[in-house]
Amino acid sequence: MREVGKTAGAEAAGAEAAGAVAGRRDTAVLLRSLLVPVWRTLPRRALTTAGAVGLLLAATTRLPDHAPGTELGLFVLRLTALSGALGLAFLLDDPARNTSATTPTARPFRTVLRLAMVLPLTALWWATALLLVPSSTRPPLLPVTLQAAAMTTAALALATVAVRLTDSPEVGRSTAICLLTASAVAVLTPNRWGLLATPADPWWEPTQLRWAAVLGVTLAVCALWTREPLGPGAVFRRQTPVKH
Repeated sequence: MREVGKTAGAEAAGAEAAGAVAGRRDTAVLLRSLLVPVWRTLPRRALTTAGAVGLLLAATTRLPDHAPGTELGLFVLRLTALSGALGLAFLLDDPARNTSATTPTARPFRTVLRLAMVLPLTALWWATALLLVPSSTRPPLLPVTLQAAAMTTAALALATVAVRLTDSPEVGRSTAICLLTASAVAVLTPNRWGLLATPADPWWEPTQLRWAAVLGVTLAVCALWTREPLGPGAVFRRQTPVKH
């Protein structure tokens, strides 16, 4: 009886292992089949333009008429990060969204694939921007990188919300406008309570905590709302008119 039980257990374990291998094989096949279509739908023009503008901004710190100083470097790198975030606001644009909504591949899978393609390049781009700023002008790397990451996730969170609540295949423009509006509000907010304090300000450390909170909240929004859109009863749902 024990031998029969052992044999049955071995067969069950073998079937489970075979199922896991088959599942991984199916995932790999699906991934290969999606690489080219997803790559073709990336908003390369917006990403390239925003990235080029950001690097040009970072390079301006090397102009001879700019005196070295960390406040200048922080200001320029904030503008650089905002430029990159504006480019990423278009990341979820998908002209074929209305035709791909009924495909068996879930939207979160396609979104994660887009992020996997773009975020490593974004990290390389940010490292290049940091290196373009002279060491005498470069601000503390950890705080400014935290701020850049928060701007990036804020752009992605706004785009995620727009995709979640609307039928529009291209939400980048409205997302960029929302991001610019939020940036204007941040500029108008006093540094004591806002996000734009400098290392010389006494509230520099609380500012970093606020940036960390922005990063955490926007990451949570991206994780929780990167699902299939809501049903027809969504409050802000709208249908994009068909162009003839």
